[in-house]
Amino acid sequence: MVDIENLKEKARQVRIEIVKMLAQAGSGHTGGSLSSADIVTALFFYKMRHNPEDPKWKDRDRFVLSKGHAAPVLYTALALSGYFDKSLLGSLRKIDSPLQGHPCCKLLSGVEVSTGSLGQGLSVANGMALGLRLAGSPARVYCLLGDGEIQEGQVWEAAMTASHYKIDNICAIIDHNRLQIDGNCSEVMNIEPIEAKFEAFGWNVFTIDGHNMQEIVEALDMAEKIKGKPTVIVANTIKGKGVSIFEGKSSIME
Repeated sequence: MVDIENLKEKARQVRIEIVKMLAQAGSGHTGGSLSSADIVTALFFYKMRHNPEDPKWKDRDRFVLSKGHAAPVLYTALALSGYFDKSLLGSLRKIDSPLQGHPCCKLLSGVEVSTGSLGQGLSVANGMALGLRLAGSPARVYCLLGDGEIQEGQVWEAAMTASHYKIDNICAIIDHNRLQIDGNCSEVMNIEPIEAKFEAFGWNVFTIDGHNMQEIVEALDMAEKIKGKPTVIVANTIKGKGVSIFEGKSSIME
């Protein structure tokens, strides 16, 4: 039985820590970290099999934060999961801190891959998933992308690859908050219709409310049951969700 209320409370705690650490840093990406907080909470505290005491466990599920600028949400999830002491969150973006503006796998336990150059995460996730399949591992790979990020051509090359090789142990999640640093995605470079595009590339597609924990959990469960093709979850979200003065704004402390 999934404790939805507990997950909601955990997501609230994640948001609190995100705002605190960004305020201390004085810079960073607030909006996209907050919009993806419910998704990342559901992954780390419900769906993914991982062990903070054994970060390199070979059969762990992998998480790739393709939108690496949202590092605060990943750092918070790792801290609250027990990968490192929560007090370290206050060192975000400080010199010599392992919590840099974009995640680095060489500096911090629990970070699977260094990300930040947008558009590359799904390709890396494909490679991880194929490697796990070849090894006979039951592990799955989850890749979180920003909606503005899917303007990158490499995302669609990766989407074609995942479909061609029938990579069914991968689940991509689009944080569809409709805003990027330069404004509305529809005005910068229209990305719609997202669902139809992924379907045309051979993906199984779910569309959900990215702030409805029940819908997130159910979509993640259904994705795990899909065989023979990759799955993408298009999560409709609000940039800056959870802090009224930030919600719906494209650039907050960017």
